[in-house]
Amino acid sequence: MERKIYHGSDHIVRTPVFGAGRPFNDFGLGFYCAEYPEYAAEWAVKSDRNGFVSAYSIDPDGLRAINLCGPQYNVLHWLSLLLAFREFDMSSDIAHRAREYINKYYSVDYQSCDCITGYRADNRLFMFAQEFLDGRLAYQDLKRLVSGNSNRQFVLKSNRAFDRVSFSGYRPALSEDSYPVRRSRELRAIKSLKQSSGGLFITDLIEQEVRPYDSRL
Repeated sequence: MERKIYHGSDHIVRTPVFGAGRPFNDFGLGFYCAEYPEYAAEWAVKSDRNGFVSAYSIDPDGLRAINLCGPQYNVLHWLSLLLAFREFDMSSDIAHRAREYINKYYSVDYQSCDCITGYRADNRLFMFAQEFLDGRLAYQDLKRLVSGNSNRQFVLKSNRAFDRVSFSGYRPALSEDSYPVRRSRELRAIKSLKQSSGGLFITDLIEQEVRPYDSRL
């Protein structure tokens, strides 16, 4: 069954090109889309700049897909991909041990997949992920802050996936409409850190050798 996906940018993208883009995005080289147009609009704008939301249809049947938001994965699987492609500050001993632990037990075989669904590590979520790796944010708080439809992204990773995409139109994204919504969400997330209920920190997970599918995750 065909599904709709949306790409937010400062220009219209009629034909996504395989191999274009930056290799150091959340899940590596690929074409990054949102599942809803309003969230793509938030990604498209800046405080002083409008943008565009390009819409596409894709037939995912037969594609090799990884859904990091699904029940078989957890936030540590998502974080393992960020560690593979994004540049974290690994200068602390805790962060170094955290990377080894996550890579050992939560690595994801993404090499042969066609598309990935996962959470988008914008500046806010990247900061939270760094806090977790440094032992200053509990796993339960990271999970709460990461989860949500506004952060979900659908990424085309292979030629097979790009061949399935067809452009279906575009619409303007206005900064005055979308930027305040995104900024308000960011501020609420930062404020919610003060309401932390505690939980397992990365040092607890390492020392207790917590594995995937542990009920505490």
